[in-house]
Amino acid sequence: MTDGRDKFEDDDFDDKDQGVDAAPDGTDEDADEGTYVPENPRCGFVALVGAPNAGKSTLLNAMVGSKVSIVSSKVQTTRTRVLGITIAGDSQIIFVDTPGIFKPKRRLDRAMVAAAWQGAEDADLVGLLFDVSRRSIDQDTLGIIARLKEQGRKAILILNKIDLVPREKLLGLADSFNQEGIFTDIFMLSASTGDGVEHLRGFLAARMPEGPWHYPEDQISDMPMRLLAAEITREKLFQQLHQELPYAATVETEQWEEFENGSVKISQVVYVQRDSQKAIVLGKQGSRIKALGQAARTELEEMLEQRVHLMLFVKVREDWENDPERYEAWNLDFGAS
Repeated sequence: MTDGRDKFEDDDFDDKDQGVDAAPDGTDEDADEGTYVPENPRCGFVALVGAPNAGKSTLLNAMVGSKVSIVSSKVQTTRTRVLGITIAGDSQIIFVDTPGIFKPKRRLDRAMVAAAWQGAEDADLVGLLFDVSRRSIDQDTLGIIARLKEQGRKAILILNKIDLVPREKLLGLADSFNQEGIFTDIFMLSASTGDGVEHLRGFLAARMPEGPWHYPEDQISDMPMRLLAAEITREKLFQQLHQELPYAATVETEQWEEFENGSVKISQVVYVQRDSQKAIVLGKQGSRIKALGQAARTELEEMLEQRVHLMLFVKVREDWENDPERYEAWNLDFGAS
């Protein structure tokens, strides 16, 4: 026990004489040296919107070529606006992955939906994703179309998961969407297999506004590394406990220590709302959280390209969904209506 929290250490780690604490901010004193400047730069924002589980995060990761947004078979996994940045020729495309748009019921739901619409309103282009494995156009998607019509916005239709349905169904869906009158172009792709992704990337690159790039060429997201690391662990939580722990948990990175030997020590807290949920996360004799930590550490090491010592704690915070500080950390509006 540490500070009333149950603790799991992913590996045995002695941090004595390993160096001083350092909280990486992603900056580089020499970042300006040798920075590539295209001859005819273009740069713009593309908002990815859609109903929950349409595949927005999977498409974002495919476009960027690296993981910047967590993916889960559960709906409403993305909680905050995530920027993914990619280069295509002289164009820098900044993708805004937004929480799924649905009919909100809870405070957190309202904040997530508000963030999604804010991302769409601020973007140069809007891409509406639709999961073609659905039998028909769902009410959430119809609601998004209606809102876009009210705003006078045009959009690009992205029919995703085409590997799951026959071509005849795709043509029928495309025709149904076309009748709505707001789609300038239609793309059919599979974000998970990559089929059609490059074609969409090239199309978007050609339509970015002329202007300087907003980010260095090697930057793929604006998300702080501490937050992205917490999102990686939350993804593993969803994957391993998708039946037993719906949306009652969140993860925060409390400590990040870089050491002279090139390793990093990350301490995170998994917050749940009840003691019974805490027992679920821990598992019998700590087996569940051990598996969770190992899975998260493996992915973090691949992403960071360095050895990771991950320490997980589980703590009960009964009303975290109504804590304004949580919303501030996620860049969500606590008072969204």
